[in-house]
Amino acid sequence: MIEPLAKELNDILDGTTPGELLSDVGRRLYFPKGIIAQSAEAKQLGKTANGTIGMTVINGTPAVLPSVQRIVPGMSPRELVAYAPTAGNPDLRAIWKENIIRKNPLLKGKSISLPVLVPGLTAGISYMSDLFLDETKPLVAADPSWDNYVLIASARRNAGFIQFPMFKDGAFNIAGFEETLTRQAQKDGSVRVLLNFPQNPSGYSPTVEEAKKIVSIIKKLADEGKKVIVWDDDAYFGLNYEKDVEPQSLFAYLADLSPNVLAIKIDGPTKEDFAWGFRAGFITFGCKGLTDAQYDALVKKLMGAIRSSVSCASTPPQSLLLKAFNDPNVENEKAEFRKVLEKRYNAVKQFTQSHTSSELEVLPFNSGYFMSFHTKTVDAEVLRQTLLKDRGIGTIAIDAHTLRVAFSSLEEDLIATVYQAIYDVAEELSH
Repeated sequence: MIEPLAKELNDILDGTTPGELLSDVGRRLYFPKGIIAQSAEAKQLGKTANGTIGMTVINGTPAVLPSVQRIVPGMSPRELVAYAPTAGNPDLRAIWKENIIRKNPLLKGKSISLPVLVPGLTAGISYMSDLFLDETKPLVAADPSWDNYVLIASARRNAGFIQFPMFKDGAFNIAGFEETLTRQAQKDGSVRVLLNFPQNPSGYSPTVEEAKKIVSIIKKLADEGKKVIVWDDDAYFGLNYEKDVEPQSLFAYLADLSPNVLAIKIDGPTKEDFAWGFRAGFITFGCKGLTDAQYDALVKKLMGAIRSSVSCASTPPQSLLLKAFNDPNVENEKAEFRKVLEKRYNAVKQFTQSHTSSELEVLPFNSGYFMSFHTKTVDAEVLRQTLLKDRGIGTIAIDAHTLRVAFSSLEEDLIATVYQAIYDVAEELSH
């Protein structure tokens, strides 16, 4: 049973790539003209009184416990405890869009949606899975991948999870990427692919030349009439440490590549702006030829997913971020932290380039928070447990042959100690 409001949105999106590739849930989702919508109207027009929202209001201001207000004296009660709009603080959404275009100059003049705020990038990936994945619509991703991708796609949405080997001969596996996408697109005329750069767990981003090839593969499929959705998980965007790394998001190239390509940028300040626990992410859509009404319909589908799960994201992080983004010192402050990360990256790079192991293969890395080892004969989980129990060193076993190390959380003077232990224990376990 499709609700009339959902059918209205489906009709608006009819004939477009997002409209054709909606999942079963995606087709059913809509933003109700219920409490939230009616409250928004009352906020504008209810000048005499507003009896719509479930908040305690005293003298026109949301009530806030003095014990809470004292902790954050520089913020108003409304910035602290009032409900945020379902799609997020509109001023924050606008400034994030400005920042996306500033950081990705290719987007200037291109038609993209206003970013929608979601409670963390994981939530954004989950919502996109609601909209576009089901048991007949699988997701393509790299191998290795962040373990939450398969949990969201397969466990939550019962969708297939198809992986291509990410690396070949020390570089991004262009041939494997193309073969996997082409094979999948030929099955039913469409493909949904998630690209995460800088990548978790490998810490790799494509070079300028690799990025061009990735885009050309997607364009070739689109030119053949295949429908393609590309999810750009840009959680670690901008944290590049080598000169040949593509500086812009693939979203900048894909947002108006073809009417047959829907690009979805999933990003946020959690990693970029060192605000991990704020759980604030953004979803931005780009598709050549989409009208404002069609973007609005797609955003309303997403708002329906938000409303039916968490209702809205937390207000204080949005208020804090808006204040921070308007601070003239914020970019310089971030640059200082990025220097710290780059120094740690260089220390890890120097160590791994000067050490060899018969058991460990260093996966390519040039960006982000992480790097990973491929273990040849040793089980990565055994290596992880031994490092933890015998050496007191925490790492992550992504799968049986991938050990991830977050150099972002390692003090620089500990890096040689940690990596020497990894090499030593791997060697011991291999005999």
